[in-house]
Amino acid sequence: MRAPELAKMLQTAQTPQAKGFLLVNVHVPYQGEIEGTDLFLPYDQLETNVDKLPTDKSTKIVLYCRSGAMSAIAQRTLVKLGYTNVSDLAGGMGAWQDAGYSLVDKAR
Repeated sequence: MRAPELAKMLQTAQTPQAKGFLLVNVHVPYQGEIEGTDLFLPYDQLETNVDKLPTDKSTKIVLYCRSGAMSAIAQRTLVKLGYTNVSDLAGGMGAWQDAGYSLVDKAR
């Protein structure tokens, strides 16, 4: 998925139920996030945090990280866990910013 497509999807309501997908930041360490992010789950800890993910494995999940590498790994992990509707943001937060969108820092 490319940044403009994700931006368009985020223009709807700011809850996973209303927007129709779960947006997950998998980058470690935390370096900001896209507004509307629902969860922060480190890419290498998804299997131990499966209780934080939807029980419905057909739920649409969009993953992102800083460059796209960690989210690609996370996507493979979720597919291995049985999730069937998982995508990641191509180029991650870097591509998001390059497309003119901003990040927020909720760690402060």
